[in-house]
Amino acid sequence: MLYPIYMRRSDPFALMRSMLHDTDRFTPSFAARPAFPAVNVWQSDEAVAITAELPGVDPADIDIHVKDNVLTLSGERKAPDLPEGARWHRNERGYGKFSRAVRLPFAVSDDKVEARMT
Repeated sequence: MLYPIYMRRSDPFALMRSMLHDTDRFTPSFAARPAFPAVNVWQSDEAVAITAELPGVDPADIDIHVKDNVLTLSGERKAPDLPEGARWHRNERGYGKFSRAVRLPFAVSDDKVEARMT
């Protein structure tokens, strides 16, 4: 006579998910940060304008180019040099290289792109 065997289905990834969940609770430093730089995009019948906030970035360290209707804004915000013997009490601003790509809402002529710092 045959007897039915009941097998409990196990999830081979349950332990891995549990470990990742536990790790995520203790690593807030890896949380997603807002995109840098923050940008605003608006358009008129003749043009599209993009404004970006770049505090602490030297204009010489900024590169802007357009290719295939994608504007790429990249550069570097350099960390300030502290005086001899000084140390940080709080350092919340990000430093280093950045790059932000924005798809333009309509086709543009790459050779007619203008940029200025205000």
